[in-house]
Amino acid sequence: MHKTIRVAIIGLDSSHTIEFVKRMQAPECPPEQKVQHLQAVSCLRFTTPFQSESGLNARQQQLEAWGVKVTTDFTEAVTGCDALLLAINDPAYHLEYFSRCVDLGKNVFLDKPLADTLANGRKISALINAWNLKTFSASALRFVPQLETACQIIPSPSCTTVYGPLGLAPTGSSIIWYGVHTFEMLQRAMGRGAQRVFVRQDDAGLIAIISYAGGRRGIVELNQNVWIYGGCLRSTEQAAPFVVDTDRMYSDLLEKITNFFQGVPAPVAMEDTLEIMAMLEAAQHSLVSGKEEEI
Repeated sequence: MHKTIRVAIIGLDSSHTIEFVKRMQAPECPPEQKVQHLQAVSCLRFTTPFQSESGLNARQQQLEAWGVKVTTDFTEAVTGCDALLLAINDPAYHLEYFSRCVDLGKNVFLDKPLADTLANGRKISALINAWNLKTFSASALRFVPQLETACQIIPSPSCTTVYGPLGLAPTGSSIIWYGVHTFEMLQRAMGRGAQRVFVRQDDAGLIAIISYAGGRRGIVELNQNVWIYGGCLRSTEQAAPFVVDTDRMYSDLLEKITNFFQGVPAPVAMEDTLEIMAMLEAAQHSLVSGKEEEI
């Protein structure tokens, strides 16, 4: 029998904090969305450019109604928990708060993206190795069943096109902050091995062309004001298009987090996560330079 994992959440500036806790323990959560064996017991509140004080106040009120202690004291937030869920919307804070967690010896899920820069992502990876921590970081989009089905149909595509929204970050890189969702879908389909990227901007958003060995190609569309995800995997013989149904996206991700906290190996390797950071950073550089950039 699985025990209930007591979770401390680090960060209140992300809507994911509310979405995750709702599926853990909100009485009004639809039964088909509920995730078993997780209980949010505490949440660390601090201010970032990604949420106003009034927004933080509203989220705190909601969490407290669901039985979560919200505090601004780090030690109080992490005392008595079994695992940590870092749900910080601003990736510039990820390294700082992950560094504060390493000596706790607890399993960690670090919500996407891994960090604000590849260098900081590598520092997080080095801390994981130095402290022998069980940690993974991922977007829910890489696990959606529609993408999984397409990958089963075409496990080694020669070309993959994926599309998703271009959320606009209040600070930092919008590609790194929100493009991570769509880039993770690409990597799930194509695997590791991205070599170069070229980004073109137009009135509709951004298009990134990613080159792989053997003439393989990935295309990532990041579209403004269009909140739909999907894509198409292609081989020389067939195509497997898909459109993402986001209805169970958070619940499906939480189930993978639950399994991980209970001892199942991470569903995505840190090498994959670091390559995604490299792809995102190279794409940001290409947007600025107007040139193809090495990954």
